[in-house]
Amino acid sequence: MSTEPTEPTPAGSPAPPSSIPRAQRSLADAVVEIEQHVATAGWDAPVRVFALVRTAQALEASPELADQLAPAVVAAAQADDTHLTSIEQEGLPQVADLEELLGGITWPPSVDGTAITVERVVLPPAAEEGMPAEPDAALDYLMSHPDRQDVRIAVGVLRTGESWSAIRTRAHDADDAVATGPDLVPGLLVALGATLA
Repeated sequence: MSTEPTEPTPAGSPAPPSSIPRAQRSLADAVVEIEQHVATAGWDAPVRVFALVRTAQALEASPELADQLAPAVVAAAQADDTHLTSIEQEGLPQVADLEELLGGITWPPSVDGTAITVERVVLPPAAEEGMPAEPDAALDYLMSHPDRQDVRIAVGVLRTGESWSAIRTRAHDADDAVATGPDLVPGLLVALGATLA
């Protein structure tokens, strides 16, 4: 699975266009909110995983939840039945890599989607050509390369197939400089979607 981003939309791209389906727009809003929430903790953070549930259905099942949510969230859920609430998953298992983590996650039917944030170091394709094959040497090469970019990737998928991505670079660390789009990190989206199967 590759977590390398594909070509993103230009940095500072606006909110998702109103022409996309409501469910995907709700997912896009949730992914952007998750990325901004994670960004408040700064860089060099661990992987974070979130369950996504339709807020209206959650309120119907547990009316007392309305007292725990901001009034604006309750109003948004009343106005749009696709509105999503994210629930961060605590106590993730200690695993060797992201693939192992995702391979061990399954979601109950009550979860409508899932999202994850992960930080990665990326290089331009030309710089990758000179990377050594030996893992320790490759890591040294990557971490010391002058063209490296630290990125935070937030992606989300719904059971119904919609996806959304948000990518922030450390070099342009601002909410209005986050690139967004439906499939910026296809390999990660596929692996994340498999947790909903």
